[in-house]
Amino acid sequence: MDWYLVLLLLIGSFVLIIMSGLPVAFSFIFISLIGAFCFLGGVAGLRQLTLNMYSSLATFVLMPLPLFILMGEVMFRSGIAPKMIDTLDSWMGRVPGRLGLLAVVAGVLFSMLTGATMGSVAMLGSTLVPEMEERGYKKPMSLGPILGSGGLAIMIPPSAMAVFIGALAGASIGRMLIAIVIPGLLMALLYAFYIIARCKIQPRVAPSYEIPATSLSKKLADTAKYILPIGGIVFLVIGVILLGIATPSEAAATGTLGMFLLAAAYRRLSWEMARKAVIETVKITGMIYLITASATTYGQILAASGATRGLIEFATTLPLHPLLIVICMLAILLFLGMFMSPAAIVLITIPLFIPIVSLLGFNKVWFAVLVLLCTEVATTSPPFGSSLFVMKGVAPPDTSMGDIIKAALPFIYCDLVALALIVAFPAMALWLPSMMAK
Repeated sequence: MDWYLVLLLLIGSFVLIIMSGLPVAFSFIFISLIGAFCFLGGVAGLRQLTLNMYSSLATFVLMPLPLFILMGEVMFRSGIAPKMIDTLDSWMGRVPGRLGLLAVVAGVLFSMLTGATMGSVAMLGSTLVPEMEERGYKKPMSLGPILGSGGLAIMIPPSAMAVFIGALAGASIGRMLIAIVIPGLLMALLYAFYIIARCKIQPRVAPSYEIPATSLSKKLADTAKYILPIGGIVFLVIGVILLGIATPSEAAATGTLGMFLLAAAYRRLSWEMARKAVIETVKITGMIYLITASATTYGQILAASGATRGLIEFATTLPLHPLLIVICMLAILLFLGMFMSPAAIVLITIPLFIPIVSLLGFNKVWFAVLVLLCTEVATTSPPFGSSLFVMKGVAPPDTSMGDIIKAALPFIYCDLVALALIVAFPAMALWLPSMMAK
């Protein structure tokens, strides 16, 4: 069978099964079972599938993933977030789009504590949208900043999706986590610039209001109590990797321990909260591990069937500059993001794209960062972005899905600007990893 027919059969079957409502992990396992039987030698292929699934999970590369998820669960369930928002709010001056900027700053802060986009959108949406509506903010400025900044959870470490993509791409997890710091902060700066510019041009979208006075001593005390400890946890996750003190797995463990200690210090730690956090972590991790296990076999099926070799030969013989080929790949990712979940997109494309990227001589960490940014765009891309539906659940009852999509579009454009800058200037993703201690 020709390679393109194999590719169409495998990907088409996967898409059809997902459309039937079966979860992504089980859809992928089903396709891997059929593919292993057909292309890896029947029953022997099924035995090989079992060995592949075991070997793909029996590695320390994936160790940070459940710890990062647990860290985020503890942060959300301990109720620390509202105090952080209040403290940040006290420092915000009378700037245009004050509450929108607060959403961006809070989104960055939450992203350093959890890699859960939907959790960030739900937390910020339920906390800030009612106040924005009360202050007369129009929907583009009350919903948009939260949708944008919620997605930063994917782009700022600790990011479970970064670990997932890095593992599938065969990139260094430590370098991957450090590489996304500057792109994530760049996106936040673009959001802030847009909010200020929009509110300057159209003041009616975010009317100014009187701000209650807060003494400097109280601001400093609240900052020392609710913000500085977060800086310590950020150092335990990012700083120790950058300085070469700890591996990503060790950094994930120290960060999670720090979050438990912080919850205990705030007297928010209880057995019930810890139990719920652990149970939810096991559920999410189990699903991701199932996806990862089947993805390894999927890549081998593509190789054994000749699909990978055929696609590489086709891509490398195109009369295009190698960078244009990468841009075409990113366009495919962005298109798929309109209809599929980030996990499904990554599973379909990474095994196909990474061999081409390596052959063209591009850095895998750089490309993995670009893929990660595309998955971030997918969470807010209409019509099926997951963050859109989360926002619909926490937004005021009179908010339509059309309102949410219109609010999300300017922040998607900001993401695309960030994507273009990182494509044009790879050092934005690769400079910080190059500074890591050997």
